[in-house]
Amino acid sequence: MHSRSASILLFLMLAGSAIVACGQESATFNFNDFTQGDPFKLNILPTTPFGPAWADIVLTPPNFLLCQGSAIALCFYSGPGPATPCVYDEQHPGRSNCTCYEIPGGVPYLVDINAILNLDVYLATVKACGQDGSNCLPRGKNHPPVCDSINNNTLIPGADLISTFSYFLNSTMPVSQQTSCGTPAPYAGCMTAPCRETGNIDPTNGLPLVDCACPIYKGPYEVAQDPTHTGSMCSLGDDSVWSAAYAPLGGGIAPPPPPPCYPDVAGANGCPLLSPKPPIIPPPPPDIDCNQVCGEYAGSSQGGIEVGFTCDSALCTVTNDFDIVLQACAGLQKSPVTEILKLETEVGYSCAASQICGCSPNRKTNNEIFSLNQRQRERGIASQCDLNGTLCGKP
Repeated sequence: MHSRSASILLFLMLAGSAIVACGQESATFNFNDFTQGDPFKLNILPTTPFGPAWADIVLTPPNFLLCQGSAIALCFYSGPGPATPCVYDEQHPGRSNCTCYEIPGGVPYLVDINAILNLDVYLATVKACGQDGSNCLPRGKNHPPVCDSINNNTLIPGADLISTFSYFLNSTMPVSQQTSCGTPAPYAGCMTAPCRETGNIDPTNGLPLVDCACPIYKGPYEVAQDPTHTGSMCSLGDDSVWSAAYAPLGGGIAPPPPPPCYPDVAGANGCPLLSPKPPIIPPPPPDIDCNQVCGEYAGSSQGGIEVGFTCDSALCTVTNDFDIVLQACAGLQKSPVTEILKLETEVGYSCAASQICGCSPNRKTNNEIFSLNQRQRERGIASQCDLNGTLCGKP
């Protein structure tokens, strides 16, 4: 970063800290239909100099915190439709109703620290991660408290799941395709918004669709669409709005990979698998507790199948056949994977924690891994077993 840019950023962050301490922003919306009187404090602090939490402001890459566990809603591609539209919610002023993709549990996801809509969770996360998030995963070593609130389904009471960001669809819908809309206009700020399951499926990719209650904010913004497709459609007209965010200092609204990569993510943004075959297995970092890592795998049991292992066997190799990932990772959202994620982030390898710590799946889990590997091969997918000889399972 050039010295002038660094100075500007430092000034803005310091200004933001002062504003957070002294000011707040009024909200034209609420989530009462979700919370139903359960304790919840909306974050009305101006988390950056450019707007409140629901403006979804991205100042710098460390703003994105790395989590894993729960299923989440991905509204990054929502807007005019047809599969994932966003429309003004006439029954709930100040909000839009956005149709978003449900991403299965076990898939890593990212949260913009500036956009945490629960005040208590925002303050706890800033305390642990710093104002910009740099003290927490993936760049720091602390675990972001917001991850626990999302994984425990307590961030916004009454929500079925929470809207965050994921690279899960990047292979078919690249996040690098973005349009900048400089003229201020209303947009839907969906980061950490509450969502409800619908039971509907997008037939084009097989993913479940959910409805998210995204607050409306007016300002400049970027949308996750190819400029050749959006053209002059920054303002959609009628009752439609974009799900959007704003990066006032440049760099885009999708997080670039930190050095060196994101673990358990397929494609260019993801960390590699262990290699060659058989792989060279690095030692666990000194701050990692392998007993806790293996305990997290063992504690992920669903009907006798340890889902942490089965999810690893498919998550890093399957890119388009999402039904396999949905099966492999089903139920993982009910189990903590904090130490697993921390280990893989530190070593820079995906789906590798069980090998590094020497964790062994039980017999039923091995049977399921073997079956999942066979399903991948039948579809022309090289499984992790094929690539490096690990997580092969047993018939």
